Amino acid sequence: MLDVIMWIIIIALFILSFVGLLFPIVPSVLVLWVGFLLYHFVLNGDQLNIVFWIAMVFFTIILIVADIVANSYFVKRFGGSKWGERGAAIAVIVGSFVVPPFGIIIVPFIAVLLIEIIQKRTMKESVMASIGSLLGFLGGTFAKIIVQLIMIIWFLLVVIF
Repeated sequence: MLDVIMWIIIIALFILSFVGLLFPIVPSVLVLWVGFLLYHFVLNGDQLNIVFWIAMVFFTIILIVADIVANSYFVKRFGGSKWGERGAAIAVIVGSFVVPPFGIIIVPFIAVLLIEIIQKRTMKESVMASIGSLLGFLGGTFAKIIVQLIMIIWFLLVVIF
């Protein structure tokens, strides 16, 4: 019975990790790790070997870096400023509470637009930086979906086989 309850919790945590992509207040990678650790310490401490744990640390680093790199790259590529980058990062978190789940797209777009206008950029430059912020968020989110799926599939392959 404990096994069934633990598996339900682990699966729920894996699903919750994807919810964290729409609501950044949920720490996706931490939620995945809780699922892995629950399995390891409650269900079977022998199955997840050192290769698995090293790979998960590697993928965790990729998840953390993906957001920063994607956002920074696209905002810069589209002519945004450092303040625009920082504003976009904060606005993603704020936006997740304002109009979920669309706030994480709309609020950063508007925030970057306003930040760039305040910095005396033209409307075209400001809109382009906002588009960069949007593409950065979407690119980072896509990368995180792929990496999280790899982590979960790897876990399941190790556990099942």
